[in-house]
Amino acid sequence: MPETDFEEKMIVVRRTAKTYQGGRRFRFGALVVVGDRQGRVGLGLGKAKEVPIAVQKAQNYARRSLVEVPLQGGTIPHEIQVTHGSSTILLRPAAPGTGVIAGMVPRAILELAGVTDVLTKELGSRNPVNIAYATMEALRQLQTWQDVKRLRKEEVA
Repeated sequence: MPETDFEEKMIVVRRTAKTYQGGRRFRFGALVVVGDRQGRVGLGLGKAKEVPIAVQKAQNYARRSLVEVPLQGGTIPHEIQVTHGSSTILLRPAAPGTGVIAGMVPRAILELAGVTDVLTKELGSRNPVNIAYATMEALRQLQTWQDVKRLRKEEVA
């Protein structure tokens, strides 16, 4: 599996502060998505005292958490709604030519997964980290009808 065919996209960089006697100390959290635009996508959250190190950690975590997305002609096989924390994401298949109609976070993940036509809606909290995790869980749960038939131990025609 060559590593060069993956694209990376930084979704968000968060800064957190802890107050000490001499002042504040800052740490950074970077949320990065990697994908090959052909059905493989991963998400990573890296934390460090400096932004470049946090981004590097996030890229490594994302490469380790790759998910296979079952694509059907550029869209997803079925509608799905997933909740993570208080954030909910709704993904719906769309007709060819529709494009990726999504917010900033789901758009980055779906485009790098190779989805070209999909409708999405963020419900509840719009926290980027929770929306990202909910979107990844939704992609993990997608199944084609052949997968479902196999699970039901029926013969696939």
